[in-house]
Amino acid sequence: MLNRRTFIKSSALTAASSSVFSRTALGASMARLIDPSSSGSLLSTRLSSGWEFLREPLGGPWEVWHSKEIATWQSIAMPHCFNAYDGCDPDTPAYRGNGWYRLHLPVANPYPGGRTLLHFEGAGQSTKVYVGDILAGEHVGGYDEFVFDITDAIHQYSSSLGTRQKPSGMPIAILCDNSRDLDRMPSDLSDFTLYGGLYRHVNLVYVPTVSLDHLHIKTSLKEASSPAEVELIATLYNPANDRAPIRLSLEVISPDGTTVHTAKLTSAPWSGQRSASHFTLAKAHLWSPQDPALYQCHVKITTPSGEYTATETFGIRHTEWVEHGPFKLNGERLLLRGTHRHEDHAGYAAAMPDDLIEQEMNLIKDMGANFIRLAHYQQSRRVLDLCDRLGILVWEEIPWCRGGVGSEAFQEMGRRTLRNMIAQHCNHPSILLWGLGNEDDWPTEYPEVNQQKIRAYLTELRDLSHQLDPSRMTTIRRCDFARDIPDVYSPSIWAGWYSGTYPEYQKSLETQRGCVKHLFHAEWGADSHAGRHSENPDKVLAEIATGHGTDERGLAYLNSGGEARVSKDGDWSETYACNLFDWHLKVQETLPWFTGSAQWVFKDFTTPLRVENPVPRVNQKGLVTRDMQKKEGYYVFQSYWTDQPMARIYGHSWPIRWGEAGEKKMVKVYSNCESAELFVNGVSAGVKKRDSQDFPAAGLRWSVPFVDGTNKLRVVARRGSATVNDELEFAYQTKVWGQPAMFKLTELSRRTGKVTLEARLYDAQGVLCLDARNRVRFTISGNGALIDNLGTPTGSRVVELCNGRTEISVAREAGDRTTVGISSKGLPTAFLPLT
Repeated sequence: MLNRRTFIKSSALTAASSSVFSRTALGASMARLIDPSSSGSLLSTRLSSGWEFLREPLGGPWEVWHSKEIATWQSIAMPHCFNAYDGCDPDTPAYRGNGWYRLHLPVANPYPGGRTLLHFEGAGQSTKVYVGDILAGEHVGGYDEFVFDITDAIHQYSSSLGTRQKPSGMPIAILCDNSRDLDRMPSDLSDFTLYGGLYRHVNLVYVPTVSLDHLHIKTSLKEASSPAEVELIATLYNPANDRAPIRLSLEVISPDGTTVHTAKLTSAPWSGQRSASHFTLAKAHLWSPQDPALYQCHVKITTPSGEYTATETFGIRHTEWVEHGPFKLNGERLLLRGTHRHEDHAGYAAAMPDDLIEQEMNLIKDMGANFIRLAHYQQSRRVLDLCDRLGILVWEEIPWCRGGVGSEAFQEMGRRTLRNMIAQHCNHPSILLWGLGNEDDWPTEYPEVNQQKIRAYLTELRDLSHQLDPSRMTTIRRCDFARDIPDVYSPSIWAGWYSGTYPEYQKSLETQRGCVKHLFHAEWGADSHAGRHSENPDKVLAEIATGHGTDERGLAYLNSGGEARVSKDGDWSETYACNLFDWHLKVQETLPWFTGSAQWVFKDFTTPLRVENPVPRVNQKGLVTRDMQKKEGYYVFQSYWTDQPMARIYGHSWPIRWGEAGEKKMVKVYSNCESAELFVNGVSAGVKKRDSQDFPAAGLRWSVPFVDGTNKLRVVARRGSATVNDELEFAYQTKVWGQPAMFKLTELSRRTGKVTLEARLYDAQGVLCLDARNRVRFTISGNGALIDNLGTPTGSRVVELCNGRTEISVAREAGDRTTVGISSKGLPTAFLPLT
């Protein structure tokens, strides 16, 4: 079994009190390393257990091991984010400070003279690693991978023990620090939480004296139908400067499993990069979203101290950006249909388990997306591996977000993270664009908004990217005074949310088209409070001034002040968001010159800046909630972007609709089928034909009356010989409600260790207030605890109502005496005892 690993080292660091042995990992795609000569013994081990954690400052690494009287450590599993609970606390901002980790690590390197490495796949936001009290390395940056060679630190620590008894394992202490730092990217003004902790995997790795540092697989196609040129460029890791000859063997396997190239090289170890092999594929199997074909390159290095093996995957494809026109992949136009992703999840924050990452990426692919922007930083290698495998093109960017040019340390971090990102991810065929920053025209940037300095720094980053990877274009979003610098530019267009109305979208695109050679539209959409729906979602548009553009101006994201805008004055319903999505998508598919777009954002995520949102400190523009429950908008995208027949009646999370008796109400069906027939309470309401330009719902809409009480809807949609169905049941309320007067708490469900409650708001006559959006607070007394701070509408102790309703769950054991309360300004508090 062969596995892959690649590294690039940095220069050694020195400190006044001790030697610091540092090496920064820039591997493109690492898995476990297996020594073939040792019957499968692991030479790379994921360090998932045995860790203890302390979230507070210490005097130094000595106190890590002598803190019994002053600190209480807790056992944790990796990966771990120390903001997993408080990232969206409604009352207190997320913790910013020190988090200490400790572990006794058995070390048994099987290679004579081999090197022992700690590989970090990402940690936030600054990291120091100690062996005992010896500083083994430090890294600044929360998102790129890094490796510390702890071999010499281990020897130094062991020698310091003298005749004292050796511990059962090396004492490893790690300090993660997400304190505010003006010299570190991203800016503290960024609209996402700067998490702290070891929130990606940590691995113990053994390598021989000489090993593979990095394997860059360079591919080129003059035209889509041309033969493919492939060059394998190898860099070694040889810190001891061993001069004994090594043997390098290479084997390239095609997507169908055929060996297409082999090469062998015997040489003394070299410094820097060396072309290990070059070959031509007369007819390459090209990678695309429809056919994500991957090649494999197996590498074996034989050294006097043992063998080292690795495997790297790569793909071959041809890209073209037509000036003022569309994007082409492998010679054919491809409309980029994208979204965005933050590395964040309910209950885990940035420490997402691998299975949840895979689930999220599959949801994105199943929505029909062929593109994603990874915002606003380098993300987990598993995300890139999945994009390669699923066929999702990627814009990945460095964390220069809402920051001025800053100090030289700040600028060097931008250069370093760009070098690291390109070196670590350049072999991924899914990578299409290297992002150089985001919103670097922000009006409150530190230290200033100096256009000349920002332009100069952006130019430097662009040139560095071209030098490191001439095969890919550079890009940036929202910095109009520098839009001529990157190869591809995205302006700020928020039609129907932060400015203007969504019918103005096409005009905005056409205006921006002439401003740059290559236009892409990143970030558009609307916040929606999952479970909130509206019978008249577009009424707010009458208040919005038009004809003044649709860009996000100044601090328009704030929910107060300034001119009328939907983000401030709208209802934040899923209904409005679906209309906005629908309009944008119908426009995008009619423009033959358009390269594509990326909706903001796939999943709700935390932010320190939006405490007044319906779910405090959560950006709610996701198509799924922070725990990945689909909102209705997800199906709007499916109806435009997917080929597998689907149909979705709008309103599965809308249990009660309202209106007058006999009043006709709109029923929308989002479907990619050619036709659909709606049945209302068992009676056909007719067949409709799909027309993407017939807004809303591409013509699949009906105006029908409902009966007072329970109603059942069913749709039968047809595409060719395929038939798909969907149905839902809801209540229709004709009683008119007055001012909200009282809450009622009831138990919805109970299972071992968990009780779920629903709160409803009624008027004085007991009529449910279906338009109520009151902000409420849940409290608890007795035994048990609220399951809160999840950043979801049903997992927050402070939250706005959805059509007069909300939910909360309680963790409790059988027999516990618990009372839950709900309160809101101007209303009496209601309580529910749980027995």
